[in-house]
Amino acid sequence: MELLSRVASISSPAVYFDPDNGQLTMSGESYPENTFEFYAPIISWLKTFIAEKDLAITLNLELAYLNTGSVKCLMDIFDLLEDAFQKGRKISVIWRYHQKNSRALETAEEFSEDLTLPFQIEAL
Repeated sequence: MELLSRVASISSPAVYFDPDNGQLTMSGESYPENTFEFYAPIISWLKTFIAEKDLAITLNLELAYLNTGSVKCLMDIFDLLEDAFQKGRKISVIWRYHQKNSRALETAEEFSEDLTLPFQIEAL
């Protein structure tokens, strides 16, 4: 599999997924004009990675803002990871947020409540 990399824009996060070490990183703000179009290749890539590789996956997030569509797409990503975790794959999530951004903290806490996989929330 090839590296997945997207440069951040004003409205979409930077995305970097290294298939050699299982590190998926997304950072920035996420309110692209067509959220589902932006996230579809990421979700597809992750599905393929889970099916073809047997590596641990760490999802590193530093998302300052998410619109409703981005929340839905992130839920789809978490569902894929949760399913893989339930099947024995080593999965972890690290959500970093800036201390002054209480909305990002609340969003992370809401996501973590619905998951059984290891979910760490860290203040920057």
